[in-house]
Amino acid sequence: MTSSLLNDSRIARLIELALMEDVGLGDLTSDAVVDEGAMSRGELLCKQGGVIAGLEVAGLVFRFCDDGITFDPLIAEGANCPAGLVIARMDGGTKGILRGERTALNFLQRMSGIASLTRRYVDAVAGTSAKITDTRKTAPGLRALDKWAVRLGGGVNHRFGLDDMVLIKDNHLVATGGITAAVMLCRAYLDEHNVRAAVEVETKNLDEVREALACGGIQRIMLDNFSLPEMREAVHLIAHAVEVEASGGITLATVRAVAETGVDFISVGALTHSVNALDISLELIVR
Repeated sequence: MTSSLLNDSRIARLIELALMEDVGLGDLTSDAVVDEGAMSRGELLCKQGGVIAGLEVAGLVFRFCDDGITFDPLIAEGANCPAGLVIARMDGGTKGILRGERTALNFLQRMSGIASLTRRYVDAVAGTSAKITDTRKTAPGLRALDKWAVRLGGGVNHRFGLDDMVLIKDNHLVATGGITAAVMLCRAYLDEHNVRAAVEVETKNLDEVREALACGGIQRIMLDNFSLPEMREAVHLIAHAVEVEASGGITLATVRAVAETGVDFISVGALTHSVNALDISLELIVR
């Protein structure tokens, strides 16, 4: 899967910032012990089974370090990878490969960890109509890559930021006095400013679900921390009038039961907020 994100200037800036953070004024160790002009091959070894995501980003990191480095992925983005498989090779200047090693692995391991966990959730709800979606609980600055990894794992993206969807949450309700008032204000604002954006309302109980439905003009209702019986009743009440999203403390152990209530989306903050990086290493072969 090739992503248009690779043509996005945000990705180039992320890589530049990451390399500035790691390399600083120079790689003292490599400058001290590696001959200028030395050439090597590097192999990325997947030491733990999982879904691979971020090879294209890793390749860009090495090219930023030395545009003479060639980078050849040996597995497709989003593919399941068994432990012990070499997933990419690179050839070029030894110093450039060593300069890019940690930064490339940081991106690749994080993205692969997100994709791997997402795939486990997606597999857990297979055969239902529910889609696994992410949240804005991403690492600051890395949202584009975190959400790309979710897609590679088979999930779908929720809103990218505050500017692409209206999501009326509990604190908005406190600020405005309730669901009806908040929805009316949002609809008036969107109309006045000629903004086309979906509107979602977070609800805490069945009475709030009924109130949100009565408002009209919304596209999705979120069921936040509902019990399974409440979720089933809410789905029955909504009766496909709008999309339904389940949220709040959902785990791999509970996600199947949530999906079987008939919700359309299940949002899981853990996909990105507490990532276990996939174990991948770089092995250097001096030529």
